[in-house]
Amino acid sequence: MRQQRNDTLPPLVEFKNVTVQNDRGQRVLDRVSVTIRSGENMAILGPNGSGKSSFIKTITREFYTDDAESDTVCKVWGEEAWNVFDLRARFGIVSNDLQYRHTRDITGEEVILSGFFSSVGLFRQHITASMRRRTKEIMAFLEIMHLKNRPMDHLSSGEARRFLIGRALVHDPQALILDEPTTSLDLHALRKVRNVMRKITQAGISIILVTHHLHDIIPEITRVAFMKKGRFCVDGPKDTVMTSAAISRLFNVKVQVQKRAGYYYVLE
Repeated sequence: MRQQRNDTLPPLVEFKNVTVQNDRGQRVLDRVSVTIRSGENMAILGPNGSGKSSFIKTITREFYTDDAESDTVCKVWGEEAWNVFDLRARFGIVSNDLQYRHTRDITGEEVILSGFFSSVGLFRQHITASMRRRTKEIMAFLEIMHLKNRPMDHLSSGEARRFLIGRALVHDPQALILDEPTTSLDLHALRKVRNVMRKITQAGISIILVTHHLHDIIPEITRVAFMKKGRFCVDGPKDTVMTSAAISRLFNVKVQVQKRAGYYYVLE
């Protein structure tokens, strides 16, 4: 796995006054300004529809900024112009949409190998010995070697999620983007996926976690930003911003937040 990065690298993300509209002309990001340092582990927390996924899709150039904004800066690793395929190779991305596309009769090992080709499953691609070695290394790291021959549609949601994380790691990405990684997981699978996230950060790969679940935020994440109505409304050190009052305002419901063993939980 990757070693810790040099702090002199340009920011992973540098956005200034970034506005994005959907195909109906509605603003999904509203003059967003944020910098994420290279190597930083950050969580983006917010209710459904707050703009979290739109923010990620703007980073990976699935969404583009509004050309009407003249003062916009939209840089990733210091560059505004990217070949999309080169950029996405530097990110590992795991989402529920990705899992839906891979829930079919292909084995877990094939899912990881398909990451080399950005495909869903394998067709007639030439698989090299180094690709197979890398895949075995990843499966051992994620503790899923025993599941490698099982079809994805026969795996539990948590097991399938770990294979998708493995797929995202094939190019040794500088950062891993996890969009709602524990949705639909039971308590056992939740713990497994959280442990995987911790191993990844400890191996030197930074994580950008997008979630509306407080318990997804692993201890290695040090910074949390809140999104609401297409904007960042709070951004700071985790222990400073994760208060009962701030979480209540974010989700428009009165809750008590409790921290236990490095994790945060909501008490109704």
